[in-house]
Amino acid sequence: MSAQFNELAGNAILGIDTLWGGDVMCASGTGRFIADSWFSGEPLPAAYQHPTAARVRASGGVSAKTPDRAAIEAYLAAVDIPGAIRGLREAAGAGRQPLRAAYLQGLAECFEAMWDLAMEMLGKGEAVPYERCVRASTGRAPEPSDPAGKRERAADLLGRAGYPSGDRDGLLAAVDAWRAAHRVPMASIRSLGAAVIAYFDRLAEANVVPYLPPELRPVPRANIEFLPITDAWFSGSMNYLGRARTPSGAPEYEATYEINASLQISFPEFLQLVSHEVAPGHVTTFAYLQNLYVRGVVGFEATVLTMNTRGAALSEGIANNAILMAYGVREVEDLPDPDLQIGVLLALLQDDAKNQSSYLTWGEGVPQSEVAAALRRDFLVSPERADKLSGAWGRHPLLGRMYLPAYRAGTERVAALRRQYPPERLFPALYGCAGLVDVTTVEAAAEAQV
Repeated sequence: MSAQFNELAGNAILGIDTLWGGDVMCASGTGRFIADSWFSGEPLPAAYQHPTAARVRASGGVSAKTPDRAAIEAYLAAVDIPGAIRGLREAAGAGRQPLRAAYLQGLAECFEAMWDLAMEMLGKGEAVPYERCVRASTGRAPEPSDPAGKRERAADLLGRAGYPSGDRDGLLAAVDAWRAAHRVPMASIRSLGAAVIAYFDRLAEANVVPYLPPELRPVPRANIEFLPITDAWFSGSMNYLGRARTPSGAPEYEATYEINASLQISFPEFLQLVSHEVAPGHVTTFAYLQNLYVRGVVGFEATVLTMNTRGAALSEGIANNAILMAYGVREVEDLPDPDLQIGVLLALLQDDAKNQSSYLTWGEGVPQSEVAAALRRDFLVSPERADKLSGAWGRHPLLGRMYLPAYRAGTERVAALRRQYPPERLFPALYGCAGLVDVTTVEAAAEAQV
């Protein structure tokens, strides 16, 4: 596809991003929103550069407490976002590569839902059905999470580790005591993060890289720095920048990870976090896609990765399975250490809680206080996580309806595929070696591997 397609896709993605208050060129997760990356080196499109765009971004777009309607109306008069989305869908239909066409069609479907959600926020359109939002971003209907199996396994492991419980209140106390005993000191997060990142990079080199094409082996999988950040609405934000170049012009594949200084996390949970965010999770995924783009294997859309989409659901699925992939095992119970198993189960329960927060809030209309209590009681999350997942995340008009369900959907999909396909067929498909894929098209890519 041509430079004309790049401009079209850029306008669709950054138009929606700007409308919701995002700034893809911001180095911090406090400023970026839907568009996660811009590392192609292509000029930014009109949807970003038009003089009206900066005011919308500065005001927070449609999700601001008090949207700047004059700024938004001026922006919408100048930038034809629906037209760009229609053009993206038409370009997908005209493509000759089935996987790429399907990815772009899914992207357009998600952007159409995000546009309609924005119009709902502005009082210019009808309420968008919750099921449409979830189907757009995950490819499947909304459903509640069932935490019983993971919770019972965690209770058993905690009891064996010296933290017994006889009922749900006792289990919460046991989790809190275990987490306190294993708590990560945030004052040491930079040095601790560097050591754990190096550890998982070595594991990925041993248990993931051998199944990938040899061209990817020299690509840095973990060029990242951990940065504590205070008073953020998120627990952490991986910021893949990818814009630095070596003297020869090659990418440096650089990223940062901003971690909320108030986060209550144990060391085993931190291990899961690093595998999720860095290697062989998000940073590795983004770095491989950047390399594949430079070599012409994937198209421009792979350089502007997005939240609230089926591609994001797959990315979260890869990241949540990353610790198992790194250790070369298939199931949580195969991990080498019981405390590590507890940490991974608690992390997976937290992502089940994200889906549950979305389902209760938008599917059932449950008040925030009741959602928070349910997340704490049934999914064993910390009080801090229960508050944010039921509040700032869960009640967000876009993230609550489209992104929170993506974690669980992607995790379950990748786990099922890992049970079905050997790594030499699945891993290249997951990381885009057969073309950019999403949570609904990745199996076709795995089937195509020989």
